[in-house]
Amino acid sequence: MILNESLTMVRDAVRSFVSEQVAPHAARWDRESTFPAEALRGLAALGCYGVAVPERWGGAGLDYTALAVILEEIAAGDGATSTVVSVNNCPVCSILMAFADDAQKDRWLVPLARGEMLGAFCLTEPHVGSDASALTTTARRETGPDGRVEYVIDGVKQFITSGKHADVAIVMAVTDKAAGKRGISAFLVPTATPGYGVARLEDKVGQHASDTAQIRFENCRVPAANLLGEEGQGYRIALSGLEGGRIGIASQSVGMARAAFEAALRYAKEREAFGTPIFQHQAVQFRLADMATSIEAARQLILHAAALKDAGRPCLKEAAMAKLFASEMAERVCSDAIQVHGGYGYVSDFPVERIWRDVRVCQIYEGTSDIQKILIGRALANEG
Repeated sequence: MILNESLTMVRDAVRSFVSEQVAPHAARWDRESTFPAEALRGLAALGCYGVAVPERWGGAGLDYTALAVILEEIAAGDGATSTVVSVNNCPVCSILMAFADDAQKDRWLVPLARGEMLGAFCLTEPHVGSDASALTTTARRETGPDGRVEYVIDGVKQFITSGKHADVAIVMAVTDKAAGKRGISAFLVPTATPGYGVARLEDKVGQHASDTAQIRFENCRVPAANLLGEEGQGYRIALSGLEGGRIGIASQSVGMARAAFEAALRYAKEREAFGTPIFQHQAVQFRLADMATSIEAARQLILHAAALKDAGRPCLKEAAMAKLFASEMAERVCSDAIQVHGGYGYVSDFPVERIWRDVRVCQIYEGTSDIQKILIGRALANEG
């Protein structure tokens, strides 16, 4: 797929901002675990928080192809920053677009898409990852003395991106234990609500500029108006955001891989061994050729999946393929970039070790590589 003129302009605008306001600070953010608030405000001003959200609801009015292109550019500057932006777009904004009523869209979607708020998605629990139907967090419906209906949420959510810095979270909780996955519902929970608490921040291998939190809900009360969709729709709502989310993570993977490749290419052309730049050695050229080819192949898989989604066609298999291939490719490319750098690739003076740490999680969140293979296998079983 070749980018059209308007999409090229979008890409170039984001690339320019990232090169000036994100990439130069990424190493410090990683070292100091600094949340990149100022850079995120700038990205929000460019329309990066609600890329596929219509302008009517505060978004950029673009599509998932544009989102893929934008996330690649942000991730090329800093993987952690791209994760914050990715989650806010999808699943947060995408779920609200699909299931929120107009009042909820006015209150939550518009500021989220504009970047005036930041969203989080609370599905995973300490003992519940890929099996979303096994949730233990509960939401109990109560009528208060004043006659107002509330839901009381209790439970723990794990590995929540932006859990500390988010303004509102989409929370999946069980409203009917006897109904299995049909007893799960979705709620909009402002993080300032009493009973929403950050139990701890995870000490991660990479992506230090993006907080990953354990969230504890204790007698956390939200009005009935904060129910998203209908009771029992939570499982469907949770799954609805995964296709776009997987396209986003695949795009992040390509962006980080590209950054590592470009660093390796520069280094290979500058570093001399045996009287010549190491790029002139065929073994190094072959390694770089494989890296470049893998990145481009992953990018085309992503753009194909995004084009299908933009056309309203099923893309579960294609999104899973894109995430599987891109995330595993990215780790290989980053490892190869370290190898090209030799000993310098293993120290923080050069960016490739940080990118390698940042990209590893792309094979885990939004469904592990094994889950993607299961999804692809199921799709193949139904073909022909």
